[in-house]
Amino acid sequence: MTDPIMAVAKSIIGKTAVLEGLAEHPAIKAILAWKPEALTDANFDRGELTLTIAAEEICTAAATVQAAGYNFFEDVTAVDWFPSSPRFQLSYHILSHTYKERIRLRVMLNGANQDGEAPSVASITSVWPAANFYEREVFDLFGIVFEGHPNLRRIMMPDDWQGHPLRKDYPVEGYR
Repeated sequence: MTDPIMAVAKSIIGKTAVLEGLAEHPAIKAILAWKPEALTDANFDRGELTLTIAAEEICTAAATVQAAGYNFFEDVTAVDWFPSSPRFQLSYHILSHTYKERIRLRVMLNGANQDGEAPSVASITSVWPAANFYEREVFDLFGIVFEGHPNLRRIMMPDDWQGHPLRKDYPVEGYR
């Protein structure tokens, strides 16, 4: 898909500006037709669209963009923005072979709640089974729980490892 708006746009920052500037974009149209309030923010920068989705809606949002023609799940990764709040960012990279473009679905999560429970979000393995190992990696290294995951356990660190080494509050030399 060669869209003249996307070809000339350097960057469009903010939900309102993106919705106005890229109103005909297939991912935006699909998300807005499904549930407009699930889209909390949007940016278009360096030729890539990032849609921030409410955490509780990520599984259905993934299915929505899949139905809109985004047929290839590339990966999911996390960023720890400690000490900022929300603390964690999940980035789901999704490709469309039809449109020849990539989008990013982003979810922002707070750190542990008052009860000390780890941050959590629904697993998208029911939409894209390929998310299985990526979600396990994020769980292992960041401690984010993917609810409904078929086999959520450590994938890189030993089973008895204490903590999650890619968190910014993890001790540089590990726990002793």
